[in-house]
Amino acid sequence: MVELPKDQLLWIYEHMRLIREFEDRAAYLFAAGKLPGAVHLYAGEEAIAVGVCALLTERDHITSTHRGHGHCIAKGMEINAMMAELYGKATGACKGKGGSMHIADVDRGMLGANGIVGAGGPLACGAGLTAKIKGTDQVTVCFFGDGAAEQGTMHESMNLASIWKLPVVFLCENNGFAQTTPLRYHCAAGSIADRARGYCMPGIEVDGTDVFAVYEAAAEAVARARRGDGPTLLECKAFRYYGHFEGDNLSYYAEDERAKFRAHDPIDKFIRRVIRRRLLSRAELIEIDMRAKTMVDEAVRFAEQSPYPAVDEVMADVYVSY
Repeated sequence: MVELPKDQLLWIYEHMRLIREFEDRAAYLFAAGKLPGAVHLYAGEEAIAVGVCALLTERDHITSTHRGHGHCIAKGMEINAMMAELYGKATGACKGKGGSMHIADVDRGMLGANGIVGAGGPLACGAGLTAKIKGTDQVTVCFFGDGAAEQGTMHESMNLASIWKLPVVFLCENNGFAQTTPLRYHCAAGSIADRARGYCMPGIEVDGTDVFAVYEAAAEAVARARRGDGPTLLECKAFRYYGHFEGDNLSYYAEDERAKFRAHDPIDKFIRRVIRRRLLSRAELIEIDMRAKTMVDEAVRFAEQSPYPAVDEVMADVYVSY
């Protein structure tokens, strides 16, 4: 297991716990009819977003998916603004006009969640090309799912990034299903990572429930990108605790499959390791648990007390290209 200093271990646990608390609360709020629009939840995959973003600076960038809450939190976004955006309130990260699938904070390097499957690849290449032309050491991580791996945009993006040696890490979050279609049906390759060979870049499979494994694999990928050696494809395998969207009951998973995957919960796995090795104490972990709950409680209060966007702002920040 990669050795990390205590302050980074605390950061990792706090962000994994905050993602879980935020997502569980969002599920409850959606079921209660308080959140408009669609909601796609990230619980179960916390080790991926946190393991990668622990290596990034505020100047680095990420592109996200329709399932972007975890990426946003791991990249340092304000959860009050995130929750307000889910509520459609004027104090939201995008003034209440983007909702769950379009949260963004460019100042923190979060280039946006995206409702278009596979759309993050070209955006990541754009950010990577900007960094290369300007001569900075900024890295962009492109999160995408196994369903997006079949989109032409992702193949074009990986090809372009490799040709131009762009500082991009392509990170596939593979839960085994593209909505309800199993990987064995929609993917001819043995794994998503195998496809890296076709683009002359490293391809690595990672246990996405192990934050230390994710961190270690991502550390080399980020370092490779930062030193100008080009992109890497990481495939992180994990299991989502909620369906593709809220309302999807995961009927395509057998009950014994769910139990098997939950035995590898990324947060529980982290706790067992740090306690066994005396890296963190239970008191420190419990304090973080309580703080995460308090933060989410406050985010909900903030969102519910915030106003909706004014009617006369309906056309503000809206543009059309011809």
